[in-house]
Amino acid sequence: MKVIESLNIKEKAYIEKLENGLTVIIIPKQNTSKKYIIFGTHFGSIDNRFIMPSTGEEVFIPDGVAHFLEHKMFEQEDGTNSLDTLMGLGIDANAYTTNDHTAYLFECTNNFYKGLDELMSYVQNPYFTDENVEKEKGIIAQEIKMYDDDPGWQLYMNAMDCMYKNNPIKIDIAGTVESISKITPDVLYKCYNTFYNPSNMTMVVCGDFVPEELLEEIKKRITRNEAQGEIKRIYPPQEDKINMEYKEVEMEVSKPIFAIGYKDTELLKENREQIIPKHIAIEILLNMIIGKSSKLYKELYENGDLLAEPDLSYEFSDEYAHIIISGQTDDPQKIKDKIKETVERYKRDGLNEEHFARIKKKIYGDYVVEYNSVGDIARMFLADKMKQINSFDYIEEYDSVTKQYTEQVLKNVFKEENMIMSVVKCKTEK
Repeated sequence: MKVIESLNIKEKAYIEKLENGLTVIIIPKQNTSKKYIIFGTHFGSIDNRFIMPSTGEEVFIPDGVAHFLEHKMFEQEDGTNSLDTLMGLGIDANAYTTNDHTAYLFECTNNFYKGLDELMSYVQNPYFTDENVEKEKGIIAQEIKMYDDDPGWQLYMNAMDCMYKNNPIKIDIAGTVESISKITPDVLYKCYNTFYNPSNMTMVVCGDFVPEELLEEIKKRITRNEAQGEIKRIYPPQEDKINMEYKEVEMEVSKPIFAIGYKDTELLKENREQIIPKHIAIEILLNMIIGKSSKLYKELYENGDLLAEPDLSYEFSDEYAHIIISGQTDDPQKIKDKIKETVERYKRDGLNEEHFARIKKKIYGDYVVEYNSVGDIARMFLADKMKQINSFDYIEEYDSVTKQYTEQVLKNVFKEENMIMSVVKCKTEK
């Protein structure tokens, strides 16, 4: 097995690409009772147009198929549900769908290999019928309606609408009631056979294991042995401008909530070595601009303009990249103006050396803390693998991120013309 290592935090990951194309990553954590496994496929909500490697056929699928497929995978031909089976073993099991991948996982202290039997059985053996697909449509339609009434989710989706015109990042992960009505067993099998091929999948396991022994146990349970060629995904051309600057809706909220975004138009698929330094620099900048220890946050909080520390995130893939700053306030425009003012001052005067060094240390500490949890480690390695990133590189490349480099990222990414705001206002009485 190939071994990658972070000398800084004394952690190792063992990686093996099996003959059928499946990548297995094992991160041993000695003296821990918890075991965590996550089995993921590089198939998310943005993958709605592709060419099937097996036939060369170009396929368009309805929005929401990746999420629908995730729901259906638990149902077995004998009438059992694998989620119930795992929970009956005292195992905490779940699944989720994101923009770029779908994952099936469980955490346990006992019965790991019984859980592995069930996980690998249901993920490798789909069972879709007209009847069970129709039944699922009603369940997912209820979930979609629930999200339609969720202010936080609508805030985020409207922010995506502000930033992107045609990019599939705008697609709700669950789709719409109309789009899921077009899903059939044939569509699900077509997507399963394309995206659930082992060569498009990764399994990450973290816990107190001997990597070579665990790998042999995984190999024993593999039933899908055929690898396939690369899946050609078709996405709309990159958009250099935002779609709209502002969008607001009224919903049942106690105070208005806001999402302020910067669309990052410098996608790094042609310059992959900059992905991690840039991500680290953006995390430092967000914390310096409006993080808990920033002057701006202190001022806004003490004046009652912000109820709590805002959520700060940078989301990216080969097809999209953006920053989101979200929180709750009576005056979203004031928050936006203050952020803009702070960014322009930093661009003009440069970053304070001492503040930069302090925040940089905090970010490093956050990275190190993630290695305390088997679940955090496994989810991180899977999500990064989907982006072709080695998770250890965030630790190893930390020192290369200088103040000068971070100031350049500030100028390149935090551009006023790429700034948007989504607001959910309090519903007014009719």
